[in-house]
Amino acid sequence: MHIRPFRAEDEDAIVSLWRRCDLVRPSNDPRKDIQRKLKVRPDLFLVGVLEGKVVASVMAGYEGHRGWLNYLAVDPEHQRKGLGHAIVVEAERRLRESGCPKINLQVRASNAAAIEFYRRIGYTLDDVRSLGKRLEHDDAA
Repeated sequence: MHIRPFRAEDEDAIVSLWRRCDLVRPSNDPRKDIQRKLKVRPDLFLVGVLEGKVVASVMAGYEGHRGWLNYLAVDPEHQRKGLGHAIVVEAERRLRESGCPKINLQVRASNAAAIEFYRRIGYTLDDVRSLGKRLEHDDAA
């Protein structure tokens, strides 16, 4: 798999991938999320391409204190082949180069498979509670 930064022509394929991976929620319009990300460290929005097809993605971020991973997705037909691990390793490398000391991420408590995936690649549960507040309400397309 070739890993590279997102390109504008990837948008439809990325949104389709996120839908197939059940990452899209009514409160998050994926196209708006992409446009928001392109304004802040677009170099950390990574796409995995295999045989000319987008098969993986991860949106990483870093604000100077913690790194974050969002929208990690691997096409269901290509899961359990190491592609998710590979794109996370590349995101971690880029975050480390930016001076990032720690990465956080959020996983729905009901998503046992994702939690197990992250545990297998070295992530541990932090003793924290995740809080959030919507500043803009999207209507997912």
